[in-house]
Amino acid sequence: MVRYNGAEKVTYISVGKPVPRCEGTEKVTGKILYAADVNLPGALWGLILRSPIPNGRVVSVDTSGAKAIPGVRTVLTGNELPTTLIGRRMKDMPVLARDRVRYVGEPIAALAAETPDIAEEALTHIKFAYDEIPAVYNPLQAMTPGAPSVHDDPTRYKNAPPRRPEIPNLQSFTAWEYGAIDSAFEGADRIFEHTFHTQLTHHGYLEPHACAVRVDADGKVEIWASNKEPYILREELSDALNISPDQIKVYILPVGGDFGGKQSLVDVPICYFLAQRSGRPVKLVLNYTDELAASAHRHPSSITLRTGVKQDGALCGLHAKVVFDGGAYAAFKHSLDVAVTGARRVASYYRIPAIRIQTYCAYTNHVPCTQARAPGSPQVVFAVESHMDMIAKEMGFDPIQFRLRNLLGEGDASPLGEKWHHTRAKEVLAAAVQASTWNQPKPSPYYGRGLAMYERGAATGKSSALIVINKDGAVNVTTGVPDCGPGIHTVIQQIVAETLSLRTEQVSVETRDTDALPYDCGVGGSKATNTAGHAAHDAARHIRQQILLVAAKELGCRPEEVILTDARFQGSNGRSLSFKDVARLAYAEHGRPLSHTAIFEPSSGLPVTSFCAQVAEVEVDPETAVVKVKKLITAHDVGMMLNPLFHQGQIDGGVVQGIGYALMEETPLVDGRIGTVSLGDFKIPCIKDIPVLTTVTLNNPTGPVPYRGKAIGEIPNVPVAAAIANAVADAVGVRLCELPITAEKLYWALREAVGGKGLNTP
Repeated sequence: MVRYNGAEKVTYISVGKPVPRCEGTEKVTGKILYAADVNLPGALWGLILRSPIPNGRVVSVDTSGAKAIPGVRTVLTGNELPTTLIGRRMKDMPVLARDRVRYVGEPIAALAAETPDIAEEALTHIKFAYDEIPAVYNPLQAMTPGAPSVHDDPTRYKNAPPRRPEIPNLQSFTAWEYGAIDSAFEGADRIFEHTFHTQLTHHGYLEPHACAVRVDADGKVEIWASNKEPYILREELSDALNISPDQIKVYILPVGGDFGGKQSLVDVPICYFLAQRSGRPVKLVLNYTDELAASAHRHPSSITLRTGVKQDGALCGLHAKVVFDGGAYAAFKHSLDVAVTGARRVASYYRIPAIRIQTYCAYTNHVPCTQARAPGSPQVVFAVESHMDMIAKEMGFDPIQFRLRNLLGEGDASPLGEKWHHTRAKEVLAAAVQASTWNQPKPSPYYGRGLAMYERGAATGKSSALIVINKDGAVNVTTGVPDCGPGIHTVIQQIVAETLSLRTEQVSVETRDTDALPYDCGVGGSKATNTAGHAAHDAARHIRQQILLVAAKELGCRPEEVILTDARFQGSNGRSLSFKDVARLAYAEHGRPLSHTAIFEPSSGLPVTSFCAQVAEVEVDPETAVVKVKKLITAHDVGMMLNPLFHQGQIDGGVVQGIGYALMEETPLVDGRIGTVSLGDFKIPCIKDIPVLTTVTLNNPTGPVPYRGKAIGEIPNVPVAAAIANAVADAVGVRLCELPITAEKLYWALREAVGGKGLNTP
């Protein structure tokens, strides 16, 4: 396959090719080991009793009945544990509730028994007495004076952010401002203000949370968990339990779906205390009712945008007030502003001279919230791109021309003053529109088209990799990044094989545990290839130099005179050696295989971002108001696609997730309780919901990852909801500013718009 890097023509061996997954055989044959598959000799089964109320004082937790059940080995309550508060950043959540419960599903007791059936039976014998107190479920109401307090004094928690004391139940507040916003509004010809709402919803991964913990007699802790950041898990547990990190080993396992939901301690501390107190390993696997009712969700939001526009359509100022609903605890967020990361990107791809962004995250009495694919961005982009269409329509502009008038070009600064290189926002928009039927006649009266934009750069973090060249020439790579599904281990295999001029089947990739490597930041933020990939690339380049020295010595050449290609070393004198021969010589010379551990620590580097434009084409049933997505075109500014098959898989998967978020996925609250507690109730897209998907890529090898790739992971899911919302408005002339866009909501909105009649009513 041929790629271009500037004027240089580059031909790669494996990079850029659809190499099959290195772990694929194990997956399709069922041999791969997930956390729930771990079976430790003598392990007990753990279960958790969860709160049935959203807010209340704990009067008593009577465990005597459970302890009397034969086969029950340990029963714990919050009062029997250290006063430990846990959290990724802000430590505000008890391992087990002590004097207060704050959401339905909060753990209040836990037990370990010989079998799952005994554990289930024993759980029914725990008696929980409580005094229920008023709860608050809406973040805007929660921040109103006089609202019920979710936490009496959040400032006492470790790593609590600075507070605005006049605002109750504030989890965090962040603000950004650039330019003279007040003057911008004074100079605007028109000012538009709209408010948008997004829903509480689950990540929808297939594998539930699971963990197993073994505590040895000397206090050494071993953990097997469904967790995408094992090294950070070790750090958090060390901090929470006051145990040295050297005493904790986390085994790195594949993760059966994550999407932002599997990075926290979750129930690992509970499993630890059960194992410690019982003297036996303990395994704890959530069922999907627990997942939907009690595990962390995506933040709901309420977003108000106020924008000033010149008569010619130029944007001159934007004020965004973004309110996220953080749920009962901040513990599952990896930083205090995780929810507002997306808010910082409000209209980031438009040329706006002045902007003010205020983001609030409030405590409420429902499940804690955490990051979910591109944290905050699907919520914010739904609002921004709907807002832009509404402004364009009101001012009489075509939505494409309105965007082209304001999109960034090369050399333009973003609203917050960032300057990126290789800015291709306009080109990406043009490519998406060209691939659609935008300028063709509509095939039916209730057919609509809508578009939306997004940009995101590749996140980064510290990572490490170990490469060993064995005596037989086989290359083994040890990485600390778990396999979460997209194929990162195969991409690492491709990077190393390319760097060493080998075929991919000559390179194997493995994970072990947190003792095997110095560190890895894990998966998240569309960064795995940019972190673990760089670590593996650095290790491969270093070990390439080592083996070149050995080859040069044997060939009688200087190292710079030796060419390594197609697993063979060619000397300037015409002699050559196979990779396997040189590996054997290296082993004989050093008395061990060649090896190198590389640690990648990121620098700021060249500021490059990736742009995406999507066009949705929908048809609305005039009788039922059901929305059917007919086509979805997604265009991406990409760098080198290291594996086109995986790259396309990320795009298709992200688009499907975006369709679910736009039209159906929701975990509604009924008196503080999640109303969808099974996968039969919680609807996610099936094959009949998926339209014709078209992908357009603008190849531009200028990205930051090895071989000049760019981020793709979280990008495709973000603009989908806005594109669909705009298409629905184009189809029926009614604008919904709330997700999901269900048939019921649209039906009543249409009836209201036409005086209580249906679309087909004369």
